Amino acid sequence: MSDFEFVAVERAGHVAIVTIQRPEKLNALNATLVAELARAFDGLASAADPPRAVVLTGVGKAFVAGGDIAEMASMSSVEARRFAEAGHRLCASIEGAPFPVIAAVNGFALGGGCELALACDFIYASEKAKLGQPEVLLGVIPGFGGTQRLARRVGVAQARELIYTGDTLTAEQARAIGLVNAVVPDAELRAKAIETAQKIASRGPLAVAAAKRVLLRGEEMDLAGACELEAQSFAVLFGSEDQKLGMRAFVAKEKAEFLGR
Repeated sequence: MSDFEFVAVERAGHVAIVTIQRPEKLNALNATLVAELARAFDGLASAADPPRAVVLTGVGKAFVAGGDIAEMASMSSVEARRFAEAGHRLCASIEGAPFPVIAAVNGFALGGGCELALACDFIYASEKAKLGQPEVLLGVIPGFGGTQRLARRVGVAQARELIYTGDTLTAEQARAIGLVNAVVPDAELRAKAIETAQKIASRGPLAVAAAKRVLLRGEEMDLAGACELEAQSFAVLFGSEDQKLGMRAFVAKEKAEFLGR
């Protein structure tokens, strides 16, 4: 994964850190960056030894300041549809990855940047972060899933207000409505996200992956169907080595070292 122009991927044990690095453009999403992020996440998911948790962050003043407007301004409707579809594929690959993804929002996360963060399992934000969906200021709407994921994250009424006005939120305002899980001093953000990723990675990886899958699929189902899916997944895990190992360790008052099988 070292052939990327705008993306860096690091491994630290069972944790991977994916860093967006186009700081001269505030990490704005152009077609190349979207494609590289998709390849990075697809590569992690299909690796022989996939990570158990991933941190997604940016360098400089922005997580992702939005789409690259200079590139987008001259797009035809056909080209815009192609760009939106690439963004949807990227966000779906992050959302559906077999490992949790933590967005460490280090600065501006606007437009496509906010949508990218919303595709992650949850968000930690620097105290300097700004988040929002300001697309209406440009005469368009969110195109990478923002109208849907924002409403699911913060509620329909909050999403409508944010999308219709194009207003930008501070990190604390985003935390207050449930868009952000925690606000962290800027210098501590990366370490905080990695610490949580390492904690997740120490848990049963099959169980964490199953929990992510059930939470995601359950959003689209009625309560009875979602609970049935949960029960099925709960039962399946009793056929794993990790379940036997974890419960034996608990009874013996020892720490479990999960194998992922």
